[in-house]
Amino acid sequence: MMPKTIVKKICLLGNGKVGKTSLIRKFVFDTFDDKYIKTFGTKVTKKKLTIQRSDRKWNLTFLIWDILGQKMHDRLHSAYYKGAAGSLIVCDVTRKETLESLEDWINVFHNTVLKQPVIFLGNKCDMLDEAEFGAEELGKSASKFNIPFYLTSAKSGEDVEKAFYNLGELIIARRDDHER
Repeated sequence: MMPKTIVKKICLLGNGKVGKTSLIRKFVFDTFDDKYIKTFGTKVTKKKLTIQRSDRKWNLTFLIWDILGQKMHDRLHSAYYKGAAGSLIVCDVTRKETLESLEDWINVFHNTVLKQPVIFLGNKCDMLDEAEFGAEELGKSASKFNIPFYLTSAKSGEDVEKAFYNLGELIIARRDDHER
């Protein structure tokens, strides 16, 4: 059976300076640069992946929307979310306030695109000596919404690919369930 080809928009959301752009660079280009570059508006990057689900292979192209991390409640932000098939919502393990804002981000996202798949990422897990929280606290936040979570590092690459692929699997599973 020929692989099925689909293109899906996903959003990377979270406060400023949590590492959204760095995570995308690591996943798409396998590079890391610790210079901070503020995202203005949104930037779209494309990445192709192959996902196996049951007996079927999928060629999935992600259109990854890197969305600015400020003022998540304005109308402009929710306009960026329209048409998204899922989201990675990122916090920074060295800044507890970014963990506390995850709930706001998922609520605004789900108000725009209903119940599309979301995964929480606790980024910068390579900075253990500066961490203000870890897997236990991130897991509690994720369990409120019954969603997966990962501790990631754009610098070392830890669980970056796994998180993006998991989101792809969730998007395809949701599509499969709706086709039945």
